[in-house]
Amino acid sequence: MTLETLFWLLVGGFCAWYWWRAKAIKDSVLQAARRYCKTMDVMLLDDAVYLRGLWFKRDNQGHLRVWRRFLFDFTATGEERYTGRVIMLGASIIHMELEPHRF
Repeated sequence: MTLETLFWLLVGGFCAWYWWRAKAIKDSVLQAARRYCKTMDVMLLDDAVYLRGLWFKRDNQGHLRVWRRFLFDFTATGEERYTGRVIMLGASIIHMELEPHRF
């Protein structure tokens, strides 16, 4: 086994791990968005969340964490489409909000 082969195996392994981890996080955010929409009496549209921001930020203890912003679409009346946001820092959700909408 050459050093180049080992390098590509590590790169492939990292990509597989990242994809698996990102999917798990996205699934947990989707579940949280469903629960939030239900408590706010709105309907989650498309049954999906979309990653729209990825950065590194420090938490309250000063540790460097991955900051993620997810968006999702919802409706309150069935006619208009609005956007909701989920902000994560590390593995925890720190903020959820819905765009102002009609009831």
